[in-house]
Amino acid sequence: MILRPGTFLQDRYEILEQIGSGGMSDVYKALCHKLNRLVAIKVLKEELSTDSNFVSKFKMEAQAAARLSHPNIVNVYDVVDEGALHYIVMELIEGITLKNYISKKGCLDVKEAIGIAIQVAQGIAAAHDQGIIHRDIKPQNIIIARDGKVKVADFGIARAASTQTLSATAMGSVHYISPEQARGGYSDTRSDIYSLGITMYEMVAGRVPFEGDNTVTVALAHLEDPITPPSYYNQHIPVSMENIILKCTEKKPEYRYGYMQEVISDLRRSLVNPDDDFVHINEPLDNDSQTMIIGAPELEQIRTGRRSPSPESGSRNNIGYHDQQPERGRDRQPERGRDRQPERRNNQSGKRKNNPDDNVNSKIEKILTAAGLLAAVIIVAVVIIVFTKVGGLFRKGTPKEPESITTQESSEESLSEKEVVVPDVVGLAENTAREKLGDSDNGKLDMRIKDYVFDDNVEKGDVVSQDPEEGTVVNKYSRVDVYISKGPEFVTIDLTLLALDTLTAEEAKTLLEDKGLIVNIDPQNSETVEIGKIISYSPEKAKEGETVTIVSSLGPEIDTSNYVAVPEITGQSEEVGLEILADHGFIQGQATEAASETVPIGAIISQTPIAGTMTEPGTAVSYVVSSGSAQQAAYKYLASIDKSYQLQNVIGPGSPSTQLTLKIRLKQNVNGRDEYRDLLGPVTMAGDQILPVVFKNIEGAYGVTTGEIEIINVDTGEILNSYALTFIPMPQS
Repeated sequence: MILRPGTFLQDRYEILEQIGSGGMSDVYKALCHKLNRLVAIKVLKEELSTDSNFVSKFKMEAQAAARLSHPNIVNVYDVVDEGALHYIVMELIEGITLKNYISKKGCLDVKEAIGIAIQVAQGIAAAHDQGIIHRDIKPQNIIIARDGKVKVADFGIARAASTQTLSATAMGSVHYISPEQARGGYSDTRSDIYSLGITMYEMVAGRVPFEGDNTVTVALAHLEDPITPPSYYNQHIPVSMENIILKCTEKKPEYRYGYMQEVISDLRRSLVNPDDDFVHINEPLDNDSQTMIIGAPELEQIRTGRRSPSPESGSRNNIGYHDQQPERGRDRQPERGRDRQPERRNNQSGKRKNNPDDNVNSKIEKILTAAGLLAAVIIVAVVIIVFTKVGGLFRKGTPKEPESITTQESSEESLSEKEVVVPDVVGLAENTAREKLGDSDNGKLDMRIKDYVFDDNVEKGDVVSQDPEEGTVVNKYSRVDVYISKGPEFVTIDLTLLALDTLTAEEAKTLLEDKGLIVNIDPQNSETVEIGKIISYSPEKAKEGETVTIVSSLGPEIDTSNYVAVPEITGQSEEVGLEILADHGFIQGQATEAASETVPIGAIISQTPIAGTMTEPGTAVSYVVSSGSAQQAAYKYLASIDKSYQLQNVIGPGSPSTQLTLKIRLKQNVNGRDEYRDLLGPVTMAGDQILPVVFKNIEGAYGVTTGEIEIINVDTGEILNSYALTFIPMPQS
């Protein structure tokens, strides 16, 4: 339920205007008449108010948040149930959200970002000290006041929401959610630290680290994808700030900062020594060590459990077996068998003496192995010679293959069993590229999506670029990072489908600007096109932010030596606009009304001919007057008065023989300017008569609550008397 201006809550809080709306609540600016101060009232949305479990949790957490008192936390004054309404009364902060501030500035200066982050962290730390975890830290919940003070909002309401089944869209938090929250696990103070880290990332990089087409994709990225260092997007980020962000955003909570005070300490140190590498980050485990090949003697020792008698063989038993690619399913049991079985045999049998038979068997094995290798080499050599000669017979008289093909074949032949050439997947659909890289002929390369990017030339869902590039030799099972196209950033608008030739230039300008285009009007003479209509426009297709030029008609070219420019009356009140036209020699044309959300009621929205058009004096200028917004149309401000005025109070004893010409007018200050409207007269009355000042429904300017009734002597302009009025907003019937 939307609260209208003028509505009172608890006979205390007067709603002035709506200032915001989110997935869970609507926010209003209100006046507390008891303490005569402005407050913000956050009203729980109707669909959530019907859930008794949520309402009880909401009240409990909001009351807990009301105990918080800190310069960097928005103060909660009251938690109220009033019928079906459930709302929080809190401190009103005049300022801007951090999200809007980042949108306006892009990447923030590092020192400014650290200053904001320290204030946010101080507020969160104060809540953590009271056992309250926010669970929804994001730039939308951080407000920068006009005096530079930074405050964190929505303590309590965030925790209450976390206990409900709400969509990520409603929460608006998926880009800042911690991995443990994404998987539905236990969250603690380190979850707030992660969300603060993502917020700091956005401040200095101008974007969040993970984006996607839907909330599930982004949540999975928090769980699985490595975070791209923010210096990739902003090279001016010092090493200390980047390391603080990376430590805050570790996937595992135990690798992050343990307490918010530690974050604050490192941020302050970063301000003083930005280039010092003082942040301790847990190093990931090394999964890229080389595979150790186990020879026949070692395999025999593992199988039988015998320990080699020689010192060299004994030392080889302690070599660890490290598989470079665990996903290939290679069994790691040999390592455990090699480590434990000999030890168990020693415990059972004690020390063994060297056996001469073992040495003899070892020598025989070496001889047989060498002989086998020699025989294999001879066979391979014979096969190569035979195929070379046979191939030569068939190649006689045929043209030679291009040298590049020979080079490529020789390059592929030179690859080891562990190497593969990266294929080209640029331009392929995501699934096709993944299949091509994962094909067994290509060594099952692992494709990872690095990021989604806008691209005007590559279709949405196709690969824009890859790293490593095509032709690069890499180890099998290596990772290939790809960037996937999100399609064009801005949709192309086909202007030919908008029927612009049926509109005036001003109407077309309004239509195109609503679609995000920049419009330039070029007036030109035309013998065939009506004045104000469109002669042509270009281009025929455009994207948001691009410029469209409209050539508008000035009508036939005629002698303009005595022409004058039409004055600008848009934005003026109708009364002032008519005065301006008269001063420049123009007359009033057709006046119409139209609703407008941006132009104040009574002000002129547009005019025809447009300002600056050269035309003859005496031309009629038509205009459209604003009837106000839909909200203004729903309310009008009314006042009434019931008074009488004795004229003999002015004239004195000779009043019966004296006559006065009088009028009664309304005076109001609208947007800093006094405006007048006649309510009665002029009328001529004898000096001994009583002038009735009775008006039941005086309609004033929208949003103006005060005014005056003035009695004027028309002959002299003197104000004989005045009465103060109070206007009250009333629904339109």
